Amino acid sequence: MLIDSHAHLDSDRYTGELPAILARAHSAGIGGILAIGIGERPSEMHQALDICRQFNGQPGLPQLWASAGIYPHYTHEADDAAYASLDHLLQQPEVIACGEIGLDYYHQGSPHPVQQLGFIRQMELARARKRPILIHCRPAENSNACWDDCLDLLTRHWGPTGIGGILHCFSGELEHAQRAIDLGFLISFAGHVTYPKSQSLRDIAAQLPIDSIVVETDAPFLAPIPNRGLRNESAFVAQTAAFVAQLRGLPTDEFAALTTKNFHTLFPSAPNVGHWFK
Repeated sequence: MLIDSHAHLDSDRYTGELPAILARAHSAGIGGILAIGIGERPSEMHQALDICRQFNGQPGLPQLWASAGIYPHYTHEADDAAYASLDHLLQQPEVIACGEIGLDYYHQGSPHPVQQLGFIRQMELARARKRPILIHCRPAENSNACWDDCLDLLTRHWGPTGIGGILHCFSGELEHAQRAIDLGFLISFAGHVTYPKSQSLRDIAAQLPIDSIVVETDAPFLAPIPNRGLRNESAFVAQTAAFVAQLRGLPTDEFAALTTKNFHTLFPSAPNVGHWFK
């Protein structure tokens, strides 16, 4: 049994198809999916929770959990009402994480100081509600400034909480992963670890402690080989897991069990779905 630790189930690329997509995931051995609640704007943070409440409990589908957060690009749009809405969402039992939040210096979105202030404010809300955080960190090309700023903010504002989180869709260097692990974070690998130009990322995936790793799709983006270029979906996380398991010389079933255990260690309040696949 596997868990897809990061999927954008509220994407308009799935409109009208979610029941079939979730059924395919379940058939592929995916027992749980963390649906990411950022929407396209802060006003849409609730959509992942809505999907959880629509589909949870239906036979033949994975267990769903939700997150809620304000994406770095849109922190300039976040007012007090948006942060109050986020705080309300973080109090819902299905919303087990705050995110994805963090910094993005690659795209043109919110100015960097605005991103940093929004990041800090969301960490404060997550700390108050005791919710782990899901980190988005994407640097500009040929610069580690985004990683440096992100990890510095995490060290100052999050590490002392002891709550931890996930570095989503990791694409940094080994030292970044190690610093994050020291702060209580898991490192999540998505489909791009299977791409030919990702050798450095594969080297990292092979080296990290097994109890620090989870896998994700980041669906509908980053479909792994052999589905690269197609719309990604949670069923495909099985391909990424098999690939990383092979890198580490582990049977796929053992790797799946270990990463599922890692997920539930970080999210002890998330209903454990392991018994579904015994």
